[in-house]
Amino acid sequence: RIKMAASLGFTNFVGNALLRRTCSACIFLASSQVPVAYKSTHVINYRRTQVEISRALRRKPNFLHYELVDKHRSSPLQQGTQIAPLETETSAPRNYRFVLPEFMPNPDYKYRDRVIEKLERQDMLRRRAVIDIPEFYVGSIMAVSVSDPHAPGKQNRFVGICISRGDYGLRAYFVLRNVVDGLGVEVMYRMYSPTVLSIEVLKLEKRLDDELYYLRNCPLEFSTFDFNMEPVSLPPNSPVPVNPIKVKLNPKPWEYRWERFNLRGIEPINLTLKMIKGIEKTKTPWEADDIMLKYREKVNEDDEDSIMAEVYKEKQKIDSQKKITRVTLKRKK
Repeated sequence: RIKMAASLGFTNFVGNALLRRTCSACIFLASSQVPVAYKSTHVINYRRTQVEISRALRRKPNFLHYELVDKHRSSPLQQGTQIAPLETETSAPRNYRFVLPEFMPNPDYKYRDRVIEKLERQDMLRRRAVIDIPEFYVGSIMAVSVSDPHAPGKQNRFVGICISRGDYGLRAYFVLRNVVDGLGVEVMYRMYSPTVLSIEVLKLEKRLDDELYYLRNCPLEFSTFDFNMEPVSLPPNSPVPVNPIKVKLNPKPWEYRWERFNLRGIEPINLTLKMIKGIEKTKTPWEADDIMLKYREKVNEDDEDSIMAEVYKEKQKIDSQKKITRVTLKRKK
């Protein structure tokens, strides 16, 4: 025992317990220099009292047991309260992306950033909560009012036919064309610009082509619209009409070689031999069967559904809030 205690370094035990004996060996060991072991200050108590155990297992002051919560919920004091309905997944109507195409991201993945797209959609919805941006398409006749410090009344209003609409996010734009003093005038508007005060659709319709830039080389009568034109309303829940009109091109020179664009909204062109050779040279018949090209030209269907569902849900909230605001204003009057 003495050798074991000395090897383990328990000098206190040897000094206190064994010095009381008159054994010479004990006195020799007590007087010898034995290395002192490191004494830890942390004492582990393996025999905890019942009070300490109850303190460790007591309930936290900010914790309620689920049985107690259910008991309070089922009490008669809670009668008359309604349980909040769970939010269900909302899906946008079919082809909703054609109504709001600017909310769709760029199909080219080199220019995609999901964080920026999310922030831009939020800014666009906030802007739509301020002004009404109605549904319109290429071919619709519209009136746009913008702030102009140099115009009388600090506002400028322009009426024209929409000949183009494009880009994504906050960079979305549309172009209006009209004839002013015998001269064709085109104005491009940023849809979500803060200078835009109001956007009004005077006549909602579509055309046969996605762009109407060929009106630049057509008679001015196809681009002339009255600035005091009255709005033409459509019956509720009716489809958007398609205007099947075909315009006649002026004689050459043209701004572009329109015979190469396969346009449906213009009258047939008398093709020359040179035009036919140019058409054959620029044909790309393989694109009709290029599956990867079609895949890259549009956004993935899963991304499209999720984005349009989010936009549709937020737009429904904005529209309902606008209705409530209009009703309250009428009551105040």
